[in-house]
Amino acid sequence: MKMFSKIFLLIFITSCILEAQIYTAADSIVCCSKFKLAINKNLKNEPLGDVIAAIGKSFIGTAYAGQTLEREGTETLVINLSAFDCTTFLENTLAISRCIKEKKTSFKDFTGELTKIRYREGIINEYPSRLHYFSDWIFDNEKKGIVQNISKEIGGRPLKFYVDFMSKHPGNYPELRNNPEFIKTIEKQENEISSREYYFISKKYITEFEKKIHNGDLLAITSGVKGLDINHVGIAVRMEDGRIHLLNAPDKGSNVKISELPLSDYLARIKKDTGIIVLRASKP
Repeated sequence: MKMFSKIFLLIFITSCILEAQIYTAADSIVCCSKFKLAINKNLKNEPLGDVIAAIGKSFIGTAYAGQTLEREGTETLVINLSAFDCTTFLENTLAISRCIKEKKTSFKDFTGELTKIRYREGIINEYPSRLHYFSDWIFDNEKKGIVQNISKEIGGRPLKFYVDFMSKHPGNYPELRNNPEFIKTIEKQENEISSREYYFISKKYITEFEKKIHNGDLLAITSGVKGLDINHVGIAVRMEDGRIHLLNAPDKGSNVKISELPLSDYLARIKKDTGIIVLRASKP
């Protein structure tokens, strides 16, 4: 039995390397458990937003871990379903939910969906191909038909970002330190982001537009910090009080949870947050 376990582990590790992915057996088990949850709750027949909310809630209590994707070496799909930052929580939840709606529920289906979401045009091609700025994530995933920025149609107003944080602080990113030639590519991407027009809802008016936000919508919290676009992301959940709360991986030392305060009150306390971009996941 022990020999069989060792052989299985060797095969498993080898397959991870061959597929150019970084994950553990635990990640595969967690993924499988979410697909089983979907079967038990018949989620495939629910609206995609409700699926996203249900899968997101199933991760409540999962630990926070920052910069899990920032590794040295060739860019590789990193999967970690045991600890999240805010973006990886949103991405993994969305990928699993899309698989459920597509009725494609193998681990390979999930990794394919995650790659499509995380990378520019769904293709891994070195470090700059990852969608590092979330406003760029929005733009690219709208082009791919994965999400729709509904902020304008529900009453949002125009917003432009002027981003340069990564190119100005390459020392914060191992791959930019090790590959300075990537900085020019990142700088070009920053200029493209800065040329675009987005729409957002100022945090002063969230209560006014709250009824137009659906359970399971994806929320990007806009930043007042120079050089940045988005401070934080999460998932909208409508609670028993009738208000929208934020389901998110909050910060270091915390776990995935739903904000105690409604979204408008939650953001009012954070000076650097200026408002929200509301994204609605498109049916696969």
